[in-house]
Amino acid sequence: MDDLFGLCETSSPSEITSRDRPLAVRMRPQSLKEVLGQDHLLAPGKLLPRTIQSDRWMSLIFYGPPGSGKTTLAKVISLETKSHFMAINAVTSNVSELRKVIDETLVLKRKKNLRTLLFIDEIHRFNKSQQDVLMPYMEQGDFTLIGATTHNPYFVLNAPLISRSTILALKPIPEEDLFHLLQRALTDVSRGLGDLKISSSEPVLRWIAKHSAGDARKALNTLEIGAMTTPPDPDGIIVFDLQVAQESSQKQMVRYDHDEDYHYDTISAFIKSMRASDTDAAIYWLAKMIYAGEDPRYIIRRMLIFASEDIGNADPQALILTAATLQALECVGLPEARIILSQTVAYLSLAPKSTASYLAISKALEDIEQGKVLEVPSHLRDAHYSAAKNLD
Repeated sequence: MDDLFGLCETSSPSEITSRDRPLAVRMRPQSLKEVLGQDHLLAPGKLLPRTIQSDRWMSLIFYGPPGSGKTTLAKVISLETKSHFMAINAVTSNVSELRKVIDETLVLKRKKNLRTLLFIDEIHRFNKSQQDVLMPYMEQGDFTLIGATTHNPYFVLNAPLISRSTILALKPIPEEDLFHLLQRALTDVSRGLGDLKISSSEPVLRWIAKHSAGDARKALNTLEIGAMTTPPDPDGIIVFDLQVAQESSQKQMVRYDHDEDYHYDTISAFIKSMRASDTDAAIYWLAKMIYAGEDPRYIIRRMLIFASEDIGNADPQALILTAATLQALECVGLPEARIILSQTVAYLSLAPKSTASYLAISKALEDIEQGKVLEVPSHLRDAHYSAAKNLD
């Protein structure tokens, strides 16, 4: 059957080794043994290997950062289980197309007795209606769903979909595994760059691994760009040195979003570091937010809350200084305001801490919510009117 909209992806050797495809695609593992990283999921006795061996499948949601192997694992599972692999991207799909894809999986199951693995990339992009379309077919086992997302599924997916799936969190690929992946790419003749005369060194490959931030795709892209754009020397050898690696590497990308997981996780780490009086850590998280383009006003708003909630009257100057920082930001702006922010963060981190004011207002509000509503005593009432004495 022809693939609908070209959405079904296969993993035939000719496609894998095609030089028209990026190195990161060609080097995708074809078995669980080739997968690097994710030992917490793939080590012997873990859930995924046991599930494959038992051939008893459930729907999965892979949650992890870019380049951690979500798509790769889905394809490996389809190969290991001999399932028909169909892939769609939630960014470009809609309910109509999704129903057509599901209809194709039903035809494959009923007429050809072929099991289908439906992979939905960026599944968090599906709205509630689109997610609901999947429910009855997942219930009947018409296909096995594997969704991939960089967002916390508990925040972006419907509860019914989550309850019918097993959520597995993928981690950034360790540097050592990225180093071995780069070595494999340089020596693999059929899928990698092994047919080229490339001269490199271990320190260069380790530099790429370190600066790829756990992203296998970025590491392989850096290697491929450098190797394919560097002219060979008179002996026909492509010298891939540190300078080439640095020129080929993209600007360091910080995993950060402005309204979801990384945003809230980072600001939480920032506040907790100041709370623990860990100045170095607090300034690091500040730097990460500035680098990622976070609104500095948002950072200062959280610092203002911290100055009152966590420091309070143990050092009243903290609130005054933080308010002055907001005014200074408006006058100076970034990038120079980063210095003022750093100064204030250091002050807040080292200041003595007291939550007395926070606890006091919280307890008072709790009393009122519980019905402890008191009348104002007579001696505290307003007496600045002529008839006040008549009312005692």
